[in-house]
Amino acid sequence: MVTEDQVRTWVERYVQAWTTNSKKDIAALFTPRAEYHEWPYETDWIGRDAIVEGWQGRAAWQEGGWDFEWSILTINGDTAAIEGTGRYKELGTFANLWTVTFDKSGKCTVFRMWNNEI
Repeated sequence: MVTEDQVRTWVERYVQAWTTNSKKDIAALFTPRAEYHEWPYETDWIGRDAIVEGWQGRAAWQEGGWDFEWSILTINGDTAAIEGTGRYKELGTFANLWTVTFDKSGKCTVFRMWNNEI
């Protein structure tokens, strides 16, 4: 079972990786065979290398600045549900719902995001 502290640490590292856009920071979040899915966009990145490549392809989203507020909704076994709000100066505001499934070492095996502009 994943703990609240592990989830908080992982999300903080996720935000840090979004800030740096560093391959090393992004890769450290995911297992080699992790999956990253995002709706309503057609984002289905399978494998850590594909996740890093896809993520770095979104660097332009950060132009002009951004911020992200989040909270844990619940934890059930190895999966956490997280809600967040991302505010991008150039893109607008987005409500997020994430489910993140972790392995025993605290890395993500499956990431699912519902991302809605508000």
